[in-house]
Amino acid sequence: MRSSKLKQAFEQKKALKVISGLNNFDTGRVVAVVKAAEAGGATFVDIAANPELVRLVRQLISLPICVSAVSPVAFVGAVKAGADLIEIGNFDSFYAQGRGFEAQEVLELTQKTRALLPDITLSVTVPHILPLDEQVRLAEALVEAGADIIQTEGGTSIKPEHAGVLGLIEKATPTLAAAYSIAQAVDVPVMCASGLSNVTVPMAIAAGASGVGVGSGINQLNNEVAMVAAVRSLVEALNRKNSLINSSKIS
Repeated sequence: MRSSKLKQAFEQKKALKVISGLNNFDTGRVVAVVKAAEAGGATFVDIAANPELVRLVRQLISLPICVSAVSPVAFVGAVKAGADLIEIGNFDSFYAQGRGFEAQEVLELTQKTRALLPDITLSVTVPHILPLDEQVRLAEALVEAGADIIQTEGGTSIKPEHAGVLGLIEKATPTLAAAYSIAQAVDVPVMCASGLSNVTVPMAIAAGASGVGVGSGINQLNNEVAMVAAVRSLVEALNRKNSLINSSKIS
């Protein structure tokens, strides 16, 4: 990874990625999200792979910028504009349109992207629509193809039956299960994303993830103050989890 701070955050298992949305090209909304991410203490941001958007965000914040797309060619201009890492995925926005991603397609996208950009840090999402054992096999193949980070998902597939804390746990179950299974199979950082909250991000780390990604829990809020508060609560949740881990090691 180019950023030593980003690498350190993954090693310490407290990386927080704030996602503005793969298909979010609303400049005002993206600006609000990334500014809130930095103010709240996030590790890095994830925006659409658009060169103009990258240049704008680079002027506003000092955090590493990840760009997301499902087209290898789209990454080239974004990287030239200053993106620090790239993400094949954040597929959630496509599922509502009836667009799915199978294992072979994701693998081919990874291979093509790595051929175009051999040196950039590459994160790849494993689609949650695959059975869990296939997710694990795909993750292993993606690492062999050059993926530096594996991301999980699943929040859009669950409609919680309960309110409160139990509902938050229900919503996070698919991505937590994937993080647990994949983290045991690969030797690169696993980013657990989709459907997470300040209640469940510690569970993601306990499941084996090295970091978490949160999108709608922040980018759907109505104002920047609320966004900053949401980011801070996630950072605090990650720090509490790491404090508990360190305490248990000492004792």
